[in-house]
Amino acid sequence: MIQLYNTLYRKKQIFKPLKDKKVGLYTCGPTVYLYAHIGNLRTYLFEDILRRTLEYNKYKVKQVMNITDVGHLTSDADTGEDKLEKGAKRENKTVWQVADFYTKHFKKDLKNLNIQEPSVWIKATDTIKEQIDLIKTLEKKGFTYKINDGVYFDTSKLKTYGRLWGNKIEKIKQEMKAGARIKMVKGKKNPTDFALWKFSPKTTKRQMEWKSPWGVGFPGWHTECVAMGAKELGIPFDIHCGGIDHIQIHHTNEIAQSETAYNKILARFWLHGEFLLLNKGKMSKSKGNLTILDDLIKKGINPLAYRYLCLTAHYRSQLIFSEQNLQASQNALDKIYNKIPELKTKTIKPINKKEIKPYQDKFLKLINDDLDMPQALALFWKVLNSKKLSNNEKYLLALDFDKVLGLNLNNIKKQDIPKKIKELVKQREKYRIEKQWEKADQIRKEIEKLGYNIEDTKKGTKIN
Repeated sequence: MIQLYNTLYRKKQIFKPLKDKKVGLYTCGPTVYLYAHIGNLRTYLFEDILRRTLEYNKYKVKQVMNITDVGHLTSDADTGEDKLEKGAKRENKTVWQVADFYTKHFKKDLKNLNIQEPSVWIKATDTIKEQIDLIKTLEKKGFTYKINDGVYFDTSKLKTYGRLWGNKIEKIKQEMKAGARIKMVKGKKNPTDFALWKFSPKTTKRQMEWKSPWGVGFPGWHTECVAMGAKELGIPFDIHCGGIDHIQIHHTNEIAQSETAYNKILARFWLHGEFLLLNKGKMSKSKGNLTILDDLIKKGINPLAYRYLCLTAHYRSQLIFSEQNLQASQNALDKIYNKIPELKTKTIKPINKKEIKPYQDKFLKLINDDLDMPQALALFWKVLNSKKLSNNEKYLLALDFDKVLGLNLNNIKKQDIPKKIKELVKQREKYRIEKQWEKADQIRKEIEKLGYNIEDTKKGTKIN
């Protein structure tokens, strides 16, 4: 039995798919005008864990991920420049070249993090017809109006607008009204109204624009995901995922369109991942405080150390990113990578199923409780350190758990002990020879904090 926290109802609910053993999963993809930063990538990691958990439960998952290559403006208030057009000017390229470059880089990031590629990739620019058809349906139902800069959805006509907001609905409406006094597009009826189709500027030729019944232009960001999700998964589908920042506007506006056009909420379950935080707040492109995966790799960090770090926090909890906790994750990963080859025996000994089943049952219970990865990771370490299980049983369980953890334990090579750890061990040995036991013990504790244990044997000091 899988329980997932459904933002739509603000509680955990038992998950059952619409079709027996088949799950339709839509995961909001990148806007390909710039590199995805590691805060963005935390969301894709949580979605990968979700998919792996569903597959661990023997579900067949059809995951659809979109590529937003048009229509995402620099402001959520339907103002500002298209991010792709802005990126093209910045790099002196065509928008198509920009989209292609960052799409390829995003896919490389997924590979480096051992994130499974979706079953279906779908581009916003490949579904213009479907988006125009959706707007036509909304128009026939009387939910649109046209102003100088585009066609808008009239949210005042939908009584259920703001379903995802829960008991914060009045607070959010007031915040949006306050913001609208400064930012609201001229002619827009309500602060919460949003663009379905934006007209191309009369004074500027856009690289991406299409003819429509309302004029030459391009689709609104919120319309794109509805059209793409409906095309690939039908409506409703099982699960829609994204970052927590999508709740207030993007996903709210997706629901508004699907509920109006099809009399159905787009998805049955809505899951949202929390922010990755720096000491000075959340990481964002607008603030310019970006760290991308390439930055970590250049520092000698294994990308899967970042995956490990994300496993240490629940997807609905904020995660603080620092050099210290990243290094601790790297040390823990190195320790795992040194341990696993030691467990792999040449002669396969019989497995005692009665010994391993309680661990498998516990692991399944934890991941099925709204993806409780911190506890699942703790169980993984309990297995590795167990004195009751044989090496072969530990190895089997580690590989079994890794179907969800995704640390790529099937393809590892034994890691070298970091230079810093070796130097600390050498210093400890010096103190031990000098019988400075207190100082030696302090170094031992420092080594343990870095994720390593030392064992004094007749053959010398063993690091693991």
